[in-house]
Amino acid sequence: MNEVRLPFKDRRQAGRVLAEHLEHYRGRPNLLVLALPRGGVAVGFEVAHALQAPLDVFVVRKLGFPGHEEYAMGAIASGGVRVMNPLSGATVSAKEVAVVVEREQAELVRRERLYRGDGPAVSLRGRNVIVVDDGVATGSTMRAAVLAIRQQHPARLVVAVPVGADDTCEQLRTEADEVVCCATPTPFRAVGLWYRNFPQSSDDEVHELLEEARREHAFSVH
Repeated sequence: MNEVRLPFKDRRQAGRVLAEHLEHYRGRPNLLVLALPRGGVAVGFEVAHALQAPLDVFVVRKLGFPGHEEYAMGAIASGGVRVMNPLSGATVSAKEVAVVVEREQAELVRRERLYRGDGPAVSLRGRNVIVVDDGVATGSTMRAAVLAIRQQHPARLVVAVPVGADDTCEQLRTEADEVVCCATPTPFRAVGLWYRNFPQSSDDEVHELLEEARREHAFSVH
């Protein structure tokens, strides 16, 4: 396998690189790629296409520190899952946390309806699930996804990202059946530093990629 060269051009190119590291899953029965929107969908689209697997989204919302939303104090996911990070000396009241959770829960519901429409969520029971994002820093979002997916009893749960903080990827290995992380540069700092082009993904882009993926696997996701 070729050495991973950083930075990635963009999420689509990163997805193609990640797919090469997941080649051993091609042809696996009941395979499903779950992408964390928004940024993970372009990556997951390329993985699903390369592995000839269906693609769906799994909505998780970061809980940002009040006034410093770029820093995650935790995350929530479908199924009532909440993961909180150590606060490292920061003080946040229970009321402040509740306000953030309420806001992000509303956004989680909005995105699920937007991306899936009236269609039901895919059953994960007995599936070989690969959950994909464009990278992991603190890992709170991915950890929430893993906990929520576990509740649905997949046969195997794989975390797959193009780039991540080394300690975060190691921690995720205690929670997933397998973690595939193409590169763990040090110091890590932020996911976006390892992409030349890292624009915020739009709802329209997510919707278009999901529709294209569903056309490829129209009868495979339910």
